[in-house]
Amino acid sequence: MHNNSHLELDSNAFKTNINFLRHHFKKNVLISSVVKGNAYGHSIENFVEIALAENVNHFSVFDSHEARRVKSVVQDKATIMIMGWLENEKDLKWIIENNIEFYVFEKQRLISAVATAKKIGKKAIVHIEIETGMNRTGFNNSELKWVQNFLKKNTEYLVFKGLCTHLAGAESIANFVRIKKQIEVYNSIYDKFCKLNLKPIQKHAACSAGAMMYPETQMDMVRIGIMQYGFWPSAEVLVNYYNTKKKNSDPLRRIISWKSEVMSVKKVKRGEFVGYGTSFMADDNMKIALVPVGYAHGYSRSLSNVGRVLINGERCVVIGTINMNMMMVEVTVLPHVKRGDEIVLIGNQEDKTLSVSSFSDYSNLLNYELLTRISPDIPRIILK
Repeated sequence: MHNNSHLELDSNAFKTNINFLRHHFKKNVLISSVVKGNAYGHSIENFVEIALAENVNHFSVFDSHEARRVKSVVQDKATIMIMGWLENEKDLKWIIENNIEFYVFEKQRLISAVATAKKIGKKAIVHIEIETGMNRTGFNNSELKWVQNFLKKNTEYLVFKGLCTHLAGAESIANFVRIKKQIEVYNSIYDKFCKLNLKPIQKHAACSAGAMMYPETQMDMVRIGIMQYGFWPSAEVLVNYYNTKKKNSDPLRRIISWKSEVMSVKKVKRGEFVGYGTSFMADDNMKIALVPVGYAHGYSRSLSNVGRVLINGERCVVIGTINMNMMMVEVTVLPHVKRGDEIVLIGNQEDKTLSVSSFSDYSNLLNYELLTRISPDIPRIILK
């Protein structure tokens, strides 16, 4: 556990976000809270606790390891759905025994699901993922007849819970034609399943961007990740919201704040280099503060010489190359800065704010990547 910094999770911010999403989406659309990637860096255990308190009762994860972590918090209070990796037959046995739902996108997984269900005497709850144009996971059109026949023959061992797909870049208008084609393909395949009396309990295709940009993808369920944490999938999605709803203020609130403290303060003479190599030379006598956070904690090296932090209510520039466990910032303008002073890496201090998007501007990394890079060993504190 790293105690050199900590993350604060604002439960009231989540309440604001989930209420906005519930009011924005069509009536009776189930929101599945996507908590893969350690809940986008927020911590699965901490975030699920916050979500449960706001009556969220469906969580989506990537693999069985994440499913077990969610299960440890929700017990039997919510549904868990695995969208990706299943390790082995032992894994599958635990999943079926615990009513965990899971994607099926290849024949062998469907065969294994039936074999395991037979063995333990309990139905497997499956979501059939279909390929509609992303070319990642999903049954191809040529495999669908086999899938349909298999489902019909094994109703004793399978619950056909969902028919799903994933949209390929709904956050960008550049993908408009491709996304529209995917929606068309999905609906066509859904109709074919229904004509064979194979109607899934749930239709779902939309992530955050899809649900916002293409309202027709608000089917029985939407899988919401980045927006529940207070971030927009892209600037385009936010602008589209402003234009369609005639709004000019962001309805979402960032849940996460990242804070540390000054480790040491020292003076550097003009002409001297700071840190490894020669990436930064002092152009005047200056004062620097050492921050006990580095790339091992998830603060990207690409922010060397460009990153910003807040100290004593002022924005201070990261100078030199970011180290594994520390970095340096210039604090010449702060006459009273001292060891132990609060440092904000993400969040608010006095009247100033540092957002995750400001990191993205400097490092060319997406919000998603920056958030999931934050070390799971950093303590998370829930603010009620």
